[in-house]
Amino acid sequence: MQQIEYYFKNMPYICSRFRIFIHMKKKSDRLDTIKMIISSQEIRLQEELMQELLKEGYNVTQATLSRDLKQLKVAKAANAQGNYVYVLPNDVMYRRQNQRREGDMLLASGLVSVDVAANIAVIHTRPGYASGMAYDIDTHKPEGVLGTIAGDDTIMMVTAKKMSKEQVMEMLETVFPDVKDNENDN
Repeated sequence: MQQIEYYFKNMPYICSRFRIFIHMKKKSDRLDTIKMIISSQEIRLQEELMQELLKEGYNVTQATLSRDLKQLKVAKAANAQGNYVYVLPNDVMYRRQNQRREGDMLLASGLVSVDVAANIAVIHTRPGYASGMAYDIDTHKPEGVLGTIAGDDTIMMVTAKKMSKEQVMEMLETVFPDVKDNENDN
């Protein structure tokens, strides 16, 4: 009888400890769910993400969701249509199944035009795309390219020798295979 009284007397303590354990498990599950949602859908607003979490059984406040996104290091980036959506950091293992290489996707939707003068190519992109594309060019180190400088929507690429526009486009194809598709559009 004393043992039962002990449990009833200490029930709030036991329950509160149990709830803390459940809460921790729920948070890790919720974080995994957030990663899966962001990986599989294009979410533009926290409200949209809150609705998707509610469908999965997680009723969270905007403040909690904001803290979760910060903990996961979630950012916003432009998608192929130019809309800003939530994205996961590169080291997170959840990936969209149909995602193409970042460089391919950028150029396919980001290239506006290419102009060449002697050994300098000026590549015009959609706003916000130039820096990422210049980075891809620099890391792939295509033959004949000395380097790039990027602004928001323009890349200046310096080549080792004078090149024609066709030669520059061929060189860009080695970095971005979708260049050929865009070349016909421009």
